[in-house]
Amino acid sequence: MKKPRWVIEKEQQKRRAAQETVWLFGLHAVRDALRNPARERLRLVVTKNAFDKLGADIAASGIAPEIVDPRRFDAPLDPGSVHQGAALEVKPLTWGSVAEVCLSAGEGAPTVVLLDQVTDPHNVGAILRSAEVFGAEAVIATARHAAPETGALAKTASGALERQPYLRVRNLSETIVELQGMGFVCLGLDGTAEETIDTAVTALAGRPVALVLGAEGPGLRQKTRETVDRLVKIPFARDFGSLNVSNAAAVALYAASRR
Repeated sequence: MKKPRWVIEKEQQKRRAAQETVWLFGLHAVRDALRNPARERLRLVVTKNAFDKLGADIAASGIAPEIVDPRRFDAPLDPGSVHQGAALEVKPLTWGSVAEVCLSAGEGAPTVVLLDQVTDPHNVGAILRSAEVFGAEAVIATARHAAPETGALAKTASGALERQPYLRVRNLSETIVELQGMGFVCLGLDGTAEETIDTAVTALAGRPVALVLGAEGPGLRQKTRETVDRLVKIPFARDFGSLNVSNAAAVALYAASRR
């Protein structure tokens, strides 16, 4: 009996995921990945200088390093990558489902961040860093049209990628509905909204909150705007009221952390 097309595509997707690897680079990103017991580490390329700085973590991880001449650093990185003499090939992290991560918070008022087609890895890395600082349960993005787990993202996250759940979902609007079913109030950030984020989160003391941010320029997609519970804005003092998405996320996370 011939398998349905959707079954074949799902099997192919699983095979591709099993073969996928990521090259992390830079001393901080590599050190944190070496310290993370959840990371599956495959290959470590370091210069002698980097080995001297990472020696204890390399020994504790059990991986055998390849010590190379700085002039022949052969890890397959983009030419502009500032690797600082260290590159580590790893498997992407698996955090579990949205429900598993978001419901594991237990009592209290958890916060999650959802990203609507934010594709710049530097922005996502910075958001992961802010999410860790302000205690968010997870950063959630779509499987497509979003920044994947890459070395550039990990370097910008400065270690947060190893500790802060970064979940990828098929459909953002369906995930918003799923979070609403768990009791989360979903706030979409939009510069044209009437209500400020401070006013909104003050009224939500003790409630789980999901902060939904769109890409710079287009902002939230129409379907996303229609699905969130309400739209809120970060107030601005002058006519130019636009923040970089990672800065907006940091401000929103700080506001949510005070509720």
